[in-house]
Amino acid sequence: MGDIVLMHFSTVDYVIFVLLLVASAGIGLYYAFSGGRQRTTQEFLLADRSMSCLPVSLSLLATFQSAVAILGAPSEIYTHGTQYWFLGCSYFLGLLIPAHIFIPVFYRLHLSSTYQYLELRFSKSVRICGTVTFIFQMVIYMGVVLYAPALALNAVTGFDLWGAVLAMGLVCTLYTALGGLKAVIWTDVFQTIVMFAGQLAVIIVGTHQAGGIAEVWKKAQNGSRISGLDLNPDPLERHTFWTLGVGGVFLMLALYGVNQAQVQRYLSSRTEKVAIMSCYAVFPCQQIVLTMGCLMGLVMYARYGEEITFHLSLLLQMVLYFVMDVLQDLPGLPGLFVACLFSGALSTISSAFNSLATVTMEDLIKPHVAPMTEARATLLSKMLALGYGLVCLAMAYIASLMGSVLQAALSIFGMVGGPLLGLFCLGMFFPWANSTGALVGLVSGLVMAFWIGIGSFLSRMSASALPVMNTTITPDVGNMTTALMTTLITSKPRPSGVQALYSLSYMWYSAHNSATVVVVGLLVSFLTGKVFRKGVLVGLCKISEKGKGKKKDIYIYINLLFYYWLDTLLN
Repeated sequence: MGDIVLMHFSTVDYVIFVLLLVASAGIGLYYAFSGGRQRTTQEFLLADRSMSCLPVSLSLLATFQSAVAILGAPSEIYTHGTQYWFLGCSYFLGLLIPAHIFIPVFYRLHLSSTYQYLELRFSKSVRICGTVTFIFQMVIYMGVVLYAPALALNAVTGFDLWGAVLAMGLVCTLYTALGGLKAVIWTDVFQTIVMFAGQLAVIIVGTHQAGGIAEVWKKAQNGSRISGLDLNPDPLERHTFWTLGVGGVFLMLALYGVNQAQVQRYLSSRTEKVAIMSCYAVFPCQQIVLTMGCLMGLVMYARYGEEITFHLSLLLQMVLYFVMDVLQDLPGLPGLFVACLFSGALSTISSAFNSLATVTMEDLIKPHVAPMTEARATLLSKMLALGYGLVCLAMAYIASLMGSVLQAALSIFGMVGGPLLGLFCLGMFFPWANSTGALVGLVSGLVMAFWIGIGSFLSRMSASALPVMNTTITPDVGNMTTALMTTLITSKPRPSGVQALYSLSYMWYSAHNSATVVVVGLLVSFLTGKVFRKGVLVGLCKISEKGKGKKKDIYIYINLLFYYWLDTLLN
């Protein structure tokens, strides 16, 4: 296949795309002028803690189901086969642990910001460091999430690049700043439905054109795209059952356990039980999303086989080309998929705005200024959401100047998530860890994360300068990492030393970096404070008493131990 021929939208496609923007803005305006009209920080930042299970669960799903993930999963399957599907094995523990460990603690402490916990557990300095790290993570990420799909769309369809960026950024800023978390959650629900509809349309039409699902499966098998269970324990292997099924658990914990954008949704639930049920409901939804991404990749392979050679900067564009190719004779459906694509971007960015406004208000402003009226605090929160919207547009512009550094920017999200997970685990599971240990552990985890992440990126860049047979840029969609995969003419020896560290599978990044925080934090705590506390023994005794005559459930034990330790530390 030669150079890409631009495929243009029909009038119907543009209408569907505009309707997505109008509907999203309409939901925000509705919640700005109904109910309590967003007059309190409780309503604006936490939806008045009144949300039910369905909208919270769909919003949890949508928050990190970005456009990068929608485009990346099919290209991953097309290029490397279905091994990526085993990521679904990590969803069970990755959602069960947050439901029974993290949610009860955050909900029962009546927090607004996740990082308030860090001050309760450690100190104000740890809280501020955690907050600043999160802000850095999300600001970098949201610009890329907005720019990347617009760039792919522009390359394939000629759709105006900055027109799309500005339209999405401004609409998203509008409904987030006016309607608060309630508007964000309900637009997430609407956008999730659009995402499902867009992907389903492509799969159904593409499968029909390929000759049916049996023919798609047959072609994928003949092309060695149907992967078996790979039990290779080598952590340097990019995708195996262990990297996806076990390493993926830590990635899920970083996303669904301690990330402010997700925790805020738990805290908006009516009750703790509703929050837990919402987390459970995400499990089947995630499986459906993963399966749809895999099916789309297989349909792509059935259509193009090995003959396809794209002169594209990103395989994200390859997926869009496939969509436009399959749906070109069906006016409206290309617009539906693009609406699906930008729904992913909208849901991610709006969640980022709202969570950033919350942590900035609760962690950086309120503790350091004189008490303010509720009306003033709410207005300031809205201004923060608006301000972060403008920052997002600026970051999108910076992303356009990054060139090949765009992949490094995407991976920052994954690099920072692991150390933050390790910081919360250090506080929750190790009662003898102190503030000094937490600070040194967090810094060590971040240094390790950036050392491995940037070193890996530069290592691949230098490898790509060697003679190659085939070079493609492939999204590693753990939702946020993009790696340069290069097939060399000569087979490469197994890396050793520092190069082995750089070759670590990206799916282990979160586990490795969070473990660094915990290990360093415990060692420093051991050297700078008391190793054991009386509260640990008291907690164990109380667990022993309460466990008599009750079901010996491991989760009950974990929770009891957890809360007695927390109670001892806070009092």
